[in-house]
Amino acid sequence: MNEILQITSREEVMFFDTDCGGVVHNLAYLRMIETCRTRLAAKMGMDLRTMADSQLFPVVVRTEVDYRLPARLGDWLVIEGHLAEIDGARFWCHFTMKREIDGATLVTARQALALVQMPAGKPRRLPADWKEKWTFPAK
Repeated sequence: MNEILQITSREEVMFFDTDCGGVVHNLAYLRMIETCRTRLAAKMGMDLRTMADSQLFPVVVRTEVDYRLPARLGDWLVIEGHLAEIDGARFWCHFTMKREIDGATLVTARQALALVQMPAGKPRRLPADWKEKWTFPAK
């Protein structure tokens, strides 16, 4: 049976994630999404060692982010990510970041990725079995 491919990660907001007012800056959210997405890629068969050996990497080609509420120094955040769709030569991952203590949604994001063969930087087709392996959440 096909599965929904998803992952949950957890991050504590550190000093380096915040501005002088203790509010998380946008780059820190993207770093946390990157961590979650890297773990999701591992579940897809693209762990860091495999990517390094094959030189085939999922590369972000588009990011859309909605900042809803700020996170602050010391907050614990839960980042949920899932493979949302496969569309030709790219695939989309969606992310939701919530504050752990109250479940408030702070950030939602979606990213489009393509597979790129390095060092030539050539795009590669997505594996044909991806659509058969996984099912996608309702939109």
